[in-house]
Amino acid sequence: MRAPATSDLWISGFLEAQAAELGAATNTQLAYGRDLKDFAGWIERRKHDFATADRNMVEAYLIDCDAQGLAKSTRARRLSAIKQIYRFAFEEGWRQDNPAIQIKGPGREKRLPKTLEVVEVDRLLDAARNSGRTLQDRLRNICLMELLYATGMRVTELVSLPVSSARGDPRMLLILGKGGKERMVPLSPPARNALTLWLAARDELEDKAVAKGAGRSKYLFPSRGKLGHLTRHRFYLLIKEFAVQGGVSPDKVTPHTLRHAFATHLLANGADLRSIQTLLGHADVATTEIYTHVLDERLAELVLEHHPLATENDKKKLD
Repeated sequence: MRAPATSDLWISGFLEAQAAELGAATNTQLAYGRDLKDFAGWIERRKHDFATADRNMVEAYLIDCDAQGLAKSTRARRLSAIKQIYRFAFEEGWRQDNPAIQIKGPGREKRLPKTLEVVEVDRLLDAARNSGRTLQDRLRNICLMELLYATGMRVTELVSLPVSSARGDPRMLLILGKGGKERMVPLSPPARNALTLWLAARDELEDKAVAKGAGRSKYLFPSRGKLGHLTRHRFYLLIKEFAVQGGVSPDKVTPHTLRHAFATHLLANGADLRSIQTLLGHADVATTEIYTHVLDERLAELVLEHHPLATENDKKKLD
């Protein structure tokens, strides 16, 4: 098959195949697109393109990324995108080789995810319960937070929940995760209560909007914006507001931090890794194992902080 004439066509063809064949999530496609456009621009400035770039060009690009001070994780992701588009090009017959196949990546820094103490989560929940200009805002806010902490959902999964999944006082929620994979997660009593109250308020608001000529939303957290539901960015700003109001450092609070707290607190209370893997929607249990390290680190901190034989030097290591 003849290769596309431009870099943009290479990238769009690759992304379309990713979406169609692998069910790649929108965010994944956007990340691949950004990385590949950066690589395409770099090689084009050197009078090359996807069809002519060789292994030396790819390696030179990665060296340049390192010189720019890009993180290991960013460089690893960019190499992954380059490898995948060339593998696709080889399979499609656009190239007779894969110039990136033998290049080893920089690896990823093993940083433990930030998490929150139970008392900090309680403060965030209290802040959400009391934040908002109207009663409906407050009911929505506490529902968002209770669902997030009760299920460990990704923020995209949370804000795009269909309202149909929440009808009938469910004990379990069906979540559509990465790659179109579905999973069931149980709801805690506080989450079910928050969901019931928000549904009543949401439906009342929807009825008023429909009476004024608007269409009904299919989402649990509707918005009149382009997506039709609350955006990830808006929720990110909301959770920072809850942190400030609840006296929790905003630097350590993001929607993903609540996901980490969900997993870490489950593990600390005796849940097994396989169960947590299923609830989080991880494809590989190795991804879930990071939470054992988070727990081990926290236990070490508690010993150094509170044990009577811990020295002042030991305690200073925690600062």
